[in-house]
Amino acid sequence: MERRNGILVVFSGFAGSGKGTIMKELMKRYPERYALSVSATTRSPRPGEEEGVDYFFKTEGEFLDLVSSGQMLEYANYVGNYYGTPKGYVERKLQEGYDVILEIETQGALKVKEMLPDTLLMYVTPPDADTIYNRLKGRATEDEHTIARRMAKAYEEADIMPKYDYWVVNDDLDSCVEEVNTIIENEHHRMFRNKEKLWVMKQQLCCYAK
Repeated sequence: MERRNGILVVFSGFAGSGKGTIMKELMKRYPERYALSVSATTRSPRPGEEEGVDYFFKTEGEFLDLVSSGQMLEYANYVGNYYGTPKGYVERKLQEGYDVILEIETQGALKVKEMLPDTLLMYVTPPDADTIYNRLKGRATEDEHTIARRMAKAYEEADIMPKYDYWVVNDDLDSCVEEVNTIIENEHHRMFRNKEKLWVMKQQLCCYAK
């Protein structure tokens, strides 16, 4: 079977939406289809994190060199450290036929879409606002002030959601993962993603049209 071109799939979502869990489960169930994009960062590695697996760890100078030479799809400074998506890694995996999954915030996602219009943007949310709050509360890792800030951020991002291609509701993880996989699989059959194959088909038909 002919190896098809990969699709870059960007996930964003509210805090507590489970987008990271969805990505990991896709990788677990369909390792032959998906590759997880590895971000670069200037922050120090945390215990257990591996170079090239969790992040590409860079000095600030190395990171800014990648930016200035056009080798980053997107980047941002968050709490004093840079985070970004190396272009070369993504392009290599797409050429190998993998659908590359990238989890980033909305600003970075829209930058990627602007640079690569064929990118598929998916926004993940829990089924309702109460569930968002309860999931954040259930983590028991943040105080009420931090949770309130995250809820306010979710309210702001609701205005950005219409710029995405798909809205995915993560109520039941198993169903959600299969739904996401189906959406991505169907994307491969969109006409604009098959222009070259359509051209070949038309050339083959040409001799019958005479």
